Amino acid sequence: MTITEQADLTGNALNAQRFQMLEDIAAELSGEVVFPTCFDLAVRIRKALRDTDQPLSRIAEQIGLEPLIGSKLLSMANSVAFNPAGIVVKDLKTAISRLGLETVRSTAMTITMGQMLRSREMANFEEMAHWLWQHSILAASATYILAKRMTRFNPDEAMMAGLVHDLGAFYMLYRAAQYSELRARPDTVKFLIAQWHESIGLSVLAALGMSEDMIEAVRDHDVLRPAPAQPKTLNDVVYLGNILAGGRFEWMHQDIDQDTIDKYALGEVYTSLKEEIQAHAAQMTSVFGE
Repeated sequence: MTITEQADLTGNALNAQRFQMLEDIAAELSGEVVFPTCFDLAVRIRKALRDTDQPLSRIAEQIGLEPLIGSKLLSMANSVAFNPAGIVVKDLKTAISRLGLETVRSTAMTITMGQMLRSREMANFEEMAHWLWQHSILAASATYILAKRMTRFNPDEAMMAGLVHDLGAFYMLYRAAQYSELRARPDTVKFLIAQWHESIGLSVLAALGMSEDMIEAVRDHDVLRPAPAQPKTLNDVVYLGNILAGGRFEWMHQDIDQDTIDKYALGEVYTSLKEEIQAHAAQMTSVFGE
């Protein structure tokens, strides 16, 4: 590539590639959404786990098709958090029984999201991918703690909502990695992701067969608004969890001034949970790997 061609990547050619990416995403979302194989497998596992009438042996058999997920579930089931009595389990069936189906669903999704962002194609977006991974883990922990401490929602369901709230950003990074011009200028996609990831994320979740409740839970999570005195909906939980996980960073890429952001800062009732959230996130990271 010549110097002239490289310079043009910051002008017409780069803009054309960004526009082309959005067009390609729109076309794909109208049909079948394509993710890497490991992610597709996690989605299939999640769909299979919806059938709670299946025997655990059948569920274990399906999960066993992906060795990484199976091994992580065993490790998690034997961790202090899930095994305070120190009784070691050595098979997936017992591990799944100990963890519960919702935790298994969240675990499968977490592992594959992390693996996708570590793929070779994502190397040029390493900084953004790392931040997004950390933010998603922290948001999942925040929504779990918020649901557990301040609502009657299932904490594991809330954790899943927190985990996938920025799935649109994951998907956009994955798609951006398919364009050489965008790989060469990774910083140029930050604004694009900040502006579009939420609406694209809703379409991705729907295309992947996520429940309507889950889709509604993550809707408008980046729309700046006053924090509720008490979270009354799962959408409230995700909104608060996103902020506690550093969501203010995303607003700065949406041309929202600092004074406005500070105006909607969370009160002590929420910020007092940060230490517990950080501890939960550290535990998640130790299980799923950095």
